Amino acid sequence: MSKKVYIESYGCQMNVNDSEVVAGILAKDGYVAVQSAEEADLVLLNTCSVREKAEYTVMQRINEMNRLKAGNKELKVGVLGCMAERMKENLLVEKKVVDLVVGPDAYRSLPKLLDEVGSGQRAVNVLLSREETYGEIVPVRLNSNGVTAFVTIMRGCDNMCAFCVVPFTRGRERSRDPQTILGECRDLADKGYKEVTLLGQNVDSYRWNIDARGTVKDPSLPVTDFADLLELVAMNCPGLRIRYSTSHPKDMTDKVLAVMARHDNICKYIHLPVQSGSSAVLQRMNRGYDRAWYLERVASIRRHMPECALSTDIISGFCGETEEEHQETLSLLAEVGYDMAFMFKYSERPKTLAARRHEDDVPEEVKSRRLTEIIEAQRNSSAKRLAGYVGQEHKVLVEGVSKRSTEFMQGRNTQNAVVIVPKALADGTALKPGDFIRVRITSSTPGSLQGEPLALLHRIQHPA
Repeated sequence: MSKKVYIESYGCQMNVNDSEVVAGILAKDGYVAVQSAEEADLVLLNTCSVREKAEYTVMQRINEMNRLKAGNKELKVGVLGCMAERMKENLLVEKKVVDLVVGPDAYRSLPKLLDEVGSGQRAVNVLLSREETYGEIVPVRLNSNGVTAFVTIMRGCDNMCAFCVVPFTRGRERSRDPQTILGECRDLADKGYKEVTLLGQNVDSYRWNIDARGTVKDPSLPVTDFADLLELVAMNCPGLRIRYSTSHPKDMTDKVLAVMARHDNICKYIHLPVQSGSSAVLQRMNRGYDRAWYLERVASIRRHMPECALSTDIISGFCGETEEEHQETLSLLAEVGYDMAFMFKYSERPKTLAARRHEDDVPEEVKSRRLTEIIEAQRNSSAKRLAGYVGQEHKVLVEGVSKRSTEFMQGRNTQNAVVIVPKALADGTALKPGDFIRVRITSSTPGSLQGEPLALLHRIQHPA
């Protein structure tokens, strides 16, 4: 009988895709993915260490595994990912419910580690790698809508942003062979998927067959940067809509923007984390750019693609942030006019540059008040940006039934805005996930658009 594995993902899109890679590795070892911990022989929690709250949530979930183990003595529980790397053996020692701990670069060792667990041992492998990309592993798509999928193009990060633990938990940057990326995208298209998101901690620093010093590794092979990769996928997978995440402002080039503008199937949406509107704070954050540089990148995006949507990340209350520096963030929000933002209070993470060099000296109540002001400013910006789409006609990819009402479908336009539409066209044609439709936008809220579906533009039946 097949063994059953349940994988729960926390944190970023990269973790979601890593879980699919893990499922692919375990599939070769006879495991079948299931939808709940209660029906599994093996539960794996794929974790995130970016914020303290994420770690707290996982620790609570680990405690809940005690209940399951009480009713199923054969159940094995493992912790994967960034938190596994950061906390290492402590998870095995302090949380007796945990049987194995596996870091982001050690997933190939899972079958061997599970054998060790099966013989009564506890197992750990958190070694980081300068080579591992899992390039040839075929992911098992978990909880998929059959329409959109993630494809990892690189792993690790060479930036040392003061607030970020990722370089310590995911290791140095290494890029995946572009032909394996293209092969995975083609396979998704063949299986009926309509959209891929290319993932990396900093996609703009993707480079293949060339090292950081500019030395070509193999003269017989082409050198590929991120712009080249985008064009390669866009040209060879014309039926796929392409997104990517995440960009770094110091590395985004006009070459990438030109490729985006040139290809209709590359979505006109960029997530460009700013973190703060203050040059002084950005310097303390070790971001590698200042406010003027960031605004020039925004201006270049809009020169190349006036219709391009922008989203961002913002941290309130970073070490030493003054009220004047906070006001600079609010003024940048007003100047850029983001469509959407992810906004957080600063929380100190162990091992980071900030933890070693700066005092976390902004009082919690000040952080909270500033975050509330940022959220309110961004809510107004989102409302204004989305209201500007009312009356326009957009091409929308239907992804599934609306989360708010089963009487409607939802999808996204090229700018990544959620669009809610009735379940059928005026002629009665029922809409299906994977349909491309033309929609007239009739109204908006700060979080979504509502529209009238005018025509079915493209439908391909999923393979049997």
